[in-house]
Amino acid sequence: MPVFQYTARNASGQVKNASIDAPSRDEAVNRLRRQRLTVVKVEEVRAAAKGAGGKIAMRDVVIFTRQFSTMVNAGLPLVQALDILARQSENPALAAAVRAVVSDVEQGNTVADAMRKQPKAFNDLYTNMVAAGEMGGILDVILNRLAVFMEKNDALVRKVKGAMIYPTVILCVAALCVVVLLWRVIPVFSAMFASVGMELPLPTQVVIGLSTFLNQYWWMLLLGGAGTVVALRRYYATSSGQLVIDALLLKVPVLGDVLRKSAVSRFTRTLGTLVSSGVSILDGLEITARTAGNRVVEDAVMQSRASIAGGDTIAGPLDKSGVFPPMVISMINVGEQTGGLDEMLSKIADFYDDEVDAAVSGLLSLLEPIMIVFLGVVVGGMIVAMYLPIFDMVNSVR
Repeated sequence: MPVFQYTARNASGQVKNASIDAPSRDEAVNRLRRQRLTVVKVEEVRAAAKGAGGKIAMRDVVIFTRQFSTMVNAGLPLVQALDILARQSENPALAAAVRAVVSDVEQGNTVADAMRKQPKAFNDLYTNMVAAGEMGGILDVILNRLAVFMEKNDALVRKVKGAMIYPTVILCVAALCVVVLLWRVIPVFSAMFASVGMELPLPTQVVIGLSTFLNQYWWMLLLGGAGTVVALRRYYATSSGQLVIDALLLKVPVLGDVLRKSAVSRFTRTLGTLVSSGVSILDGLEITARTAGNRVVEDAVMQSRASIAGGDTIAGPLDKSGVFPPMVISMINVGEQTGGLDEMLSKIADFYDDEVDAAVSGLLSLLEPIMIVFLGVVVGGMIVAMYLPIFDMVNSVR
C-alpha cells in the first residue's frame, strides 16, 4: 500500500508532520479529515524511499530502540517519537517500517500490534517485550533492555562468524592455488614430460591426471559443486535435514563446542530478558526456541515447554535433552527454587559469553597451524610431484 507524507494542523492549530498508509491520495486526505485535521500538504513517498525489499541490519534496529527508549523516557508521545525516528533513520527499509507503525498507531492499534505487521524489522521477541512494556507501563525500561540484549546478541553472532573467517580464507586461497596450478602450470610440465617419453612416478601421474580432468571437465565440476550446494540447502530446508545437520555441527571437534556455548548463551540471555520483562515462561520458551539458531537446541526447549505446561520444572526436561551442560541445569534449578530465574539466566549468559570468547580463541589457535600445514602439504606436494621426474632425469644423466 502506498505511503503518504503529510503536513496538517489539528484543532488547536499545531502543525503535525507524519505519514499514513492509504490506497490513494484522496483516501489519505479523507482519513486525515476524519481525524479532524486540516490538511496542508500530502505527498506520496516514492518506492525508492520506502526501501521495499531492503535489508534491515541488527545495528539499525539497536540504534532505533535506544533512541525510542530515550524519547519515551523523556515524555514524548509515542506517535511523535516514532515519526521523528522514521524521518531521521538512515535505513530506508527501517524508515518505511516505522512509518507503517506510526500509521497503525494513529488508527488505534498498540505499538506492539503495529510492529507485528513489520516482521522484517521487529521479530517475535521484540514485539512480545514491547507488548509487556505497554501493559506494565514501563515501555522505556523494556526498550532499554531490548537494546542491551540485541547489542550483546549481535556481538556474540559476530564472534562466531569471525572465528570462521580465517579458515574460510585459507581454504579459498588453497583452492585457488590448486586450480591455477592444475589449469596453467601442470600442463606445461605434462607437455615437457610427454616430449621426452620417460616413465613418470605415480605421484606425478596422479597430478597430471587431475590436471587433465580439470581442463577437460571443468564444467562438470562446476555443475557438481552447484548441485551439491543446492541439494544441501534444500535438505537443510526440511525438518529432518535441519535436525541432522545441526546435530552434526554440534559434534564437530572444537567448532561444535563454540556453537554449543553460543547457543546456551543466546538461550539463557533471551529467556532471561523475556522473563524479567514480564513475558510468561511458556511464551518466553516458545520465542526462545524459535531464536535458538540450532534445531537440536530448539527441540530441547520446546520439549521443556511441553513438560512445563504439564506441571514440570524447567530444569528437568532440559537435563533430559542432553544438550545443556550440567552447570547450566544446576543454576536454572537454583533460580527456579529461589524465584530469581531471570537473574540466574543473565548470570549464565554472561558466563557463557566469556566461554565463547575462550572457545573462539582456542579454535583460532588450533586452526592456524592446521591450515598452514594443509596449504603447504597440498601446494607443496603438487610441486614436488612435478619435480620428481626432473630429479630422475638428472640422476640418469650422472
